[in-house]
Amino acid sequence: MRPVACALLALAAAACGGTEQALPATDPPPSPLKPGSAFLQADTLALQEDDFANPGFLWVDQGEALFNDAPTESKACSTCHTDSARPLEGAAAHYPAIDEESGALVNIEGRINLCRTRHQGLEPLDYESEDLLSLTAYVANLSRGTPISVDIGGAAADWYERGQTYFHTRRGQYNLACTQCHDDNWGKQLRGDTISQGHGTGFPAYRLEWQTFGSLHRRLSDCDTGVRAEPHALGSDDYLAVELYLAKRAEGLPVETPGVRR
Repeated sequence: MRPVACALLALAAAACGGTEQALPATDPPPSPLKPGSAFLQADTLALQEDDFANPGFLWVDQGEALFNDAPTESKACSTCHTDSARPLEGAAAHYPAIDEESGALVNIEGRINLCRTRHQGLEPLDYESEDLLSLTAYVANLSRGTPISVDIGGAAADWYERGQTYFHTRRGQYNLACTQCHDDNWGKQLRGDTISQGHGTGFPAYRLEWQTFGSLHRRLSDCDTGVRAEPHALGSDDYLAVELYLAKRAEGLPVETPGVRR
């Protein structure tokens, strides 16, 4: 290439912001955008909205107790998060997010475990364990009503695209993709359920089918099982990528944790 052409290319790159990574192409969200609660039956919605009857608050309350309890030879979570420099109110609405130290994508469960290992000298909690579900429920509930807004730039771009691809890929013996239910057929009836737009705004949530509380990754695993595909491990990179994609897709909707789902 001639020197003049090289110089022109360099100037063009500088004018466009140098070598910064462009944001990935995002899918248009369903229109109109509706939270998961909009597809609940009236009695289920009433259960979710009643803070005294909503069974998910059992986990929120347990999470608050764990948050304020100092484990043996360590400090309580609340020790670091009582001052305004480390506020938790509204924080969950911006996850999953890239951890600056490791460069990895982490959700709330992952952030809690990083705090345990880095700042408390404790072992990470098992995914879907009662303690991790409870702490996640408590932290997420502190963002209840906060509009979801996640960053998909920089290192998060590849994760977003991975989740986007997963959402649009047919899988399992039924050869179905997530988008065929949650984009093409939302609002229609399926076995007594109204198909939602697939947002994770209520998770972790109490699911009546489970008769217990569970994470978004458990719900994703159930979806894979439902189309007769091999589910991934809870906390896997694939499910983390899908979680980021779903959060971006739901941008602007409020956090509903603890949700109640059928």
